[in-house]
Amino acid sequence: MTAQAVYLPYISAQDYLAGEAGREFKHEYIDGEIYAMAGARETDVTTSLNVAAALKAHLRGTPCRPFVADLKLRVEASNAFFYPDVFVSCGERVQADYRSDAVLVVEVLSPSTAAFDRGAKFAHYRQLPGLREYLLIAPETRSADLYPKGEDGLWVLHPYVGNDKVELGSVGLALPLADVIFEDVEPEPPPVHDTPPCA
Repeated sequence: MTAQAVYLPYISAQDYLAGEAGREFKHEYIDGEIYAMAGARETDVTTSLNVAAALKAHLRGTPCRPFVADLKLRVEASNAFFYPDVFVSCGERVQADYRSDAVLVVEVLSPSTAAFDRGAKFAHYRQLPGLREYLLIAPETRSADLYPKGEDGLWVLHPYVGNDKVELGSVGLALPLADVIFEDVEPEPPPVHDTPPCA
């Protein structure tokens, strides 16, 4: 039996926001379409928490604040709403349930999200007028890729590995990979199979 395409009507941003407020699980929104979000792994959560905690301590007393995955980031030019793992905003709050003024966005990569985070999602984030840096963190390889926006408008890759310090110019902070970003981050255990392997 083949899968059948199902037509779903266009969903406005206002309807998305109203529905999202009452949902148990989070969904991202891109120009009329809603996408369910999968649960995060322990390595992803620990990595995000490490970055957010370091940013919180560093930004204390400034107009900038870090936010974690429960607050939406609006990309008006794309008519989209995302839940970044971590982002930093330095403007005044305008809406209660989302921000649209990120200067730094951080995504922790997993096998199921890496291609989207590196490709289409990055293309959406680049539409944010105030965004200065996009940081992708890969727990599997214990590495990070930073894309700062240059004065020429180009986003140039700066890779970090090992004991490197990730230089976040947008917030004036150097984050050591090994000692801060990956603190207490352990390798994912092998998957558990429901049936025993063949002899």
